[in-house]
Amino acid sequence: MLPCVCWLQRLLALLSAVLLTRGENCPASCLCPDPHTVDCSGRGLTRLPDSIPLDVRRLLLSDNWIPRIPSDFLVLYSDLVYLDLRNNSLSHIEPGTLSTSSRLVFLDLGSNNLTEIPKGTFGESRSLIKLRLGNNPYLSMVNEDAFLGLTSLRELELERNALSGLQVGALSQLPSLRVVRLEGNPWVCDCNFANLFAWLMENSHKLPNGVEGMECSLPTDGRRVPLSQLSQDSFRECQITLTLTDFLIIIFSGISVSVAAIMASFFLASTVHCFQRWSKGNKGEEEETEE
Repeated sequence: MLPCVCWLQRLLALLSAVLLTRGENCPASCLCPDPHTVDCSGRGLTRLPDSIPLDVRRLLLSDNWIPRIPSDFLVLYSDLVYLDLRNNSLSHIEPGTLSTSSRLVFLDLGSNNLTEIPKGTFGESRSLIKLRLGNNPYLSMVNEDAFLGLTSLRELELERNALSGLQVGALSQLPSLRVVRLEGNPWVCDCNFANLFAWLMENSHKLPNGVEGMECSLPTDGRRVPLSQLSQDSFRECQITLTLTDFLIIIFSGISVSVAAIMASFFLASTVHCFQRWSKGNKGEEEETEE
């Protein structure tokens, strides 16, 4: 009986020491409601806090003034699965910053000052399931390969940004995508938007409200038109333009091949003619030598 009591006392002492150590590692002015959560929301922070426990799983940093994330920030936090950076002052994310966190499941970068999402920003984050990028009023460009490699991503939020267009490849490379939000962007109904419109029609079930509430402006007069009033026929001229372009390319290629063939024939004929003259000259010299 006594050995069991001693063993239990040692176990309780060890647990107490661990809990006290975790409490002491909680960053100043932040809260740590459980051993794996650090809550620094709304603390007026202008940079990432120091002394974040290495085994943190949920890191809440919303409603602060943080302007950037160091490129090596997530190298040590391999257990992090939930990162909330909503409503800060982030203007860009360096490519590769988030790729070191292979267990990250939830990432909120909404309500910041992001201007673009370049290629490689989320590379190797294959466990990422939900990504929030909405309410970035200066976000006007998303690279076609910005989400390449996010094979587990199910929810993508890009609403209320400054996107006038978006390449379909950025969405079609997400095999697990179930929900996408694109409303509230200043879309332009030009030929570049034709492919995205076709994708939206085919995948309207992935939009929370379908295309209702989504608008685009006409390139001629800037008039806003609901997408629900458009159809594939609205972009018929774009299809004709593309067909004509392809036709012109074919014609140009044919002309180039013809010119190359004519030049090759001329060169071959000249070579044969010179060879014949050279042969006749040699034959005449041989006849004179025999005489």
